Amino acid sequence: MQRIALLTSGGDSPGMNACIRAVVRKAVYHGLEVMGIKRGYNGFIEADMAPMNTSSVSDIIQRGGTILQTARSDQFLTPEGRAKAYQNVKRFGIQGLVAVGGDGTFRGARIFNREYGLPVAGVPSTIDNDIPGTDRTIGFDTAVNTAVEAINKIRDTATSHERTFIVQVMGKNNGFIALEAGLAGGAESILIPECPFDYNDICERLLKGYRRGKLHSIIVVAEGAADGMEVGRKIKECTELETKVIILGHLQRGGAPSAADRVLASRMGSKAVELLMAGETRKMVSIKAGEIVSMDIDDALSQVRSIDLDLYHLAGILSI
Repeated sequence: MQRIALLTSGGDSPGMNACIRAVVRKAVYHGLEVMGIKRGYNGFIEADMAPMNTSSVSDIIQRGGTILQTARSDQFLTPEGRAKAYQNVKRFGIQGLVAVGGDGTFRGARIFNREYGLPVAGVPSTIDNDIPGTDRTIGFDTAVNTAVEAINKIRDTATSHERTFIVQVMGKNNGFIALEAGLAGGAESILIPECPFDYNDICERLLKGYRRGKLHSIIVVAEGAADGMEVGRKIKECTELETKVIILGHLQRGGAPSAADRVLASRMGSKAVELLMAGETRKMVSIKAGEIVSMDIDDALSQVRSIDLDLYHLAGILSI
């Protein structure tokens, strides 16, 4: 193997640049050439790519987002789009692909490998932490810390004005961010898509707290569990407590990656290059019990990552 390509696809996450840096420098260290593909699979189709070297990735490990940019590609979902991408594989002499992203990124890499045989190595990078087969995905730790930092600041105002604050975080299909941010931020209630909730129970918990002297309350809501504005309205109607709503939105995707995400991205990016050099194909890098390992992308995509219900129940106990 002499030349590999690298792309970032789907939603951006803090740590993608650290992964890009690791892939490029690990490849160069072993004498490989690297082609950086811009704008994900769109750039793959449009031949928007250029050689990368150690200088290309200087001073990026601390930066959020991705220097290769990212996009979702409807065209790559079609056989015609993938055929155009394969023409660029031949044109540029690409012998392996590192695809950094989430579920959609891996599905694209898998079908391309099946159709054209190009070895692919996937690196899980999404703030949602919803990729099966890995304990952590790149960007999750930073997103949780961003949410916790917001909760800490909101708590100051909540205490000063004796208010209840609803903090809505990302998580359309799962509550990983909400659960860890809520537990770390000391939230009174955490609403996640995986667990049904009752407004009467939430309101009773709030009122009990105020009756024993609490000056404020924080409720963390995953966007897929409920609309934060609606939660705030119903709680105010039920309790008559002054209620405010904060929607963090895409704020959670930005900012410098945490040290944990930089280290994880560096280890995973390095492992992806090793897999391609070893002749592996259609693999995903993962971390299990602190060890960087790999698994078949097919196996990862056939599973569903489940929320830790023990952690959820612990958060409820500690919030009394």
